[in-house]
Amino acid sequence: MNGYAFERGGWTTDGARVPVRPQTLVLMFGAQYMSDPDVAVSTGSVLSALESVDVGERAARSTVSRMLRRGSLEKLRRGRRTYLHLPERTREVLAAGERRAWRSPVDTHWDGHWTLLGFSFPESRRADRHQLRSRLAWAGFGLLQNGLWIAPGAPDISEIVSELGTEGNLKVFRAEALAPTDIVAMIADAWDLDALRRGYEGFLARWDVPSPLPEAPHDLARELWLLGEWLTLVRRDPGLPAQYLPADWPAVRAEHVAEQLRQRYRDEAERVADRLLDTIHLGAIDLPQEGRN
Repeated sequence: MNGYAFERGGWTTDGARVPVRPQTLVLMFGAQYMSDPDVAVSTGSVLSALESVDVGERAARSTVSRMLRRGSLEKLRRGRRTYLHLPERTREVLAAGERRAWRSPVDTHWDGHWTLLGFSFPESRRADRHQLRSRLAWAGFGLLQNGLWIAPGAPDISEIVSELGTEGNLKVFRAEALAPTDIVAMIADAWDLDALRRGYEGFLARWDVPSPLPEAPHDLARELWLLGEWLTLVRRDPGLPAQYLPADWPAVRAEHVAEQLRQRYRDEAERVADRLLDTIHLGAIDLPQEGRN
């Protein structure tokens, strides 16, 4: 597509890289069209949807295979065709991601408290340490100093703790910042506000225009592009207190644009999906037990 090409997991436009992995696009597709536990979509339909956002067949098949191995997708067969289905756990993760994606990126009701979290792992658990850092960043934490993470408000870390089995390695506190703490400087230390600003400004440059992505084949593709890019952007944003952000902070405008476009594309994207997707309703067919993988 002119001006918008997929390169190693990222969209590029005018030289600015916006990393949206194929897996994110598969999950966005799943959230919109596979969230019904009784619905499965043919593998070919998923590949076609990804092709419409310039993810090649090889990359798409590799992504689907990897998600099947991890249990993020389930596969079943009906005759000679294979269908993909979202297991309950993936649906729960997507629902949580949906809530995170569309909560305001600026906290106008902050209660003045921070969550502080410290952890320590032996060298033998290096992989757990890396995974915890990734999960903390997703939950809105920033690295304040070595081994100490901070987040505004009271993010729910219970799921992170239970999934990783880190209960005995964490110390978590709720705290207020006292003088002489410079909160603006503290925020600048813990989060890269310049990178966040560039992300939102780039989003607005691409989407806050009369006709975003005119070269896209249909609104289903635009919807997937929009949702994939927006989720990738806001998952790096901790939702900081409004009073400590610059007056011209672009996140509020970007959120408004994203929500407007999400509503604009919805109806036509669903019509395109009805026309293009091969779906089956699991309750209406009799699948042998070995039909599921």
